Amino acid sequence: MAPAVRALRGATTVDVDTPEHIEERVRALLDTLLERNAVDHDDLISILFTATDDVVSTFPATAARAKGLGDVPLICARELAITGGTPMCIRVMVHLTTDRARHELHHVYLEGARSLRDDLPA
Repeated sequence: MAPAVRALRGATTVDVDTPEHIEERVRALLDTLLERNAVDHDDLISILFTATDDVVSTFPATAARAKGLGDVPLICARELAITGGTPMCIRVMVHLTTDRARHELHHVYLEGARSLRDDLPA
């Protein structure tokens, strides 16, 4: 299969809104997502983060830069404020090139975000 542009999704939650805790959880999310899918740094195209309105102490992209992904285009945005939505939640969409088929990719949902995608294997 020829390389294609694909996207990986994931999310995590934070227990407290501090820069240190957000960085810890975002790094764990990115590490798991990239390791589980055997993504090399050069395969990355861009990463989009969203955060709920209750996450305000730092940008999630700061953790990606600290992880060594500063040369990858990163952007942060606000998640929609939906009644009953998961609070203290950070979501990510990673765009990459891969020769894997879409059904071979593994999305990652950690901490309190596991319930967002109960259709995915643990």
